Parts: sequence; structure tokens; C-alpha cells
Amino acid sequence: MKKNLMTVIILALVFANFVLTAIMMFTVVPTTQKANELITKVCEAIDLELNSGAATGLSNLPVDQIAIYSVSSGETMTINLADGDHYALVAVSLSINKESDRYKDSTTTILTEQESIIKNTINQVIRQYSKDELLKNDEKAQDEICKSLQKTYGADYIVGVNFSTLTAQ
Repeated sequence: MKKNLMTVIILALVFANFVLTAIMMFTVVPTTQKANELITKVCEAIDLELNSGAATGLSNLPVDQIAIYSVSSGETMTINLADGDHYALVAVSLSINKESDRYKDSTTTILTEQESIIKNTINQVIRQYSKDELLKNDEKAQDEICKSLQKTYGADYIVGVNFSTLTAQ
């Protein structure tokens, strides 16, 4: 009799555990899913704020927040163009956001040390153009160079690319 009574009590406790687990599943899981969705939205918002520097451009910054870095100390670079018979002489300068964390940490030493990367990026973009395309769409080339450099150095660090000299022959 005692064994049957113990078996009944254990069965009753197992059933009670099952019922409480089911109640918990129906009350806690939806709340947890809603909390996960909220956390995901917050993370997306934070990520958008981190990448909002992509909207930072020359037109969005005051002049006193822009520093100019001349690639190759302002000397012209000779670059072969896509049509093969022509070349471009280009002197490039970069507009840098002084308020950027990267600028505050290193000023322009990063750019000086990695100037070959910058020159390579400029070469790769300008080589895609023929003489006529480059002369007609120099702003498009500047934008492409800027976007490529922003991928490397950050959208809030390099905010613009300028051609101080552009000659195609």
C-alpha cells in the first residue's frame, strides 16, 4: 500500500511539473521573443548610428572641421587610362574630418604611412576611365575614390577627394 501511495504522489508531482512547465512555456516564451525583437531593433539602431558617418560629407561639415592631406605632398601622379593610348596627370588631396575619432588618435600619420594604399586606390579607380570619360566625369571619379577610401579608413575620417590638378593627354 505504501508503494502505491508513493507512486501516486510521484505521479501527481510529475503531472504538476508538466502543467507548470507548459504554463511557463506559454507565458515566458512569447515575452522572450518580444524582448529578442526589441534587442534586435536596438542593435540595428546602434549599427545605423555607427555607420551614419557615411552620410558625412564635405557639404555636411563646417570648413573649420576639415583638414586637407595632399597625397604625395601634392605631386602629380601619372596614370594610364582605360583606352591605353592616353594617360592622366593627377594631383590628389583628401579632405579629412578633424572631429573623427581616428583623426584625434593619429592625425594624418596613418595616411602618410599608408600612402601606397591610397595611391593604389586612386590608380585603380582612374584606370577604369577613358580620356573623355575622365574629363567629363571627374566628380564621379572623385566620388568612387572617396567611397573606396572610406571603406578602408572609415566614412567619418575621409569625407572627400579633390583633384587639385587633372590633365588627360
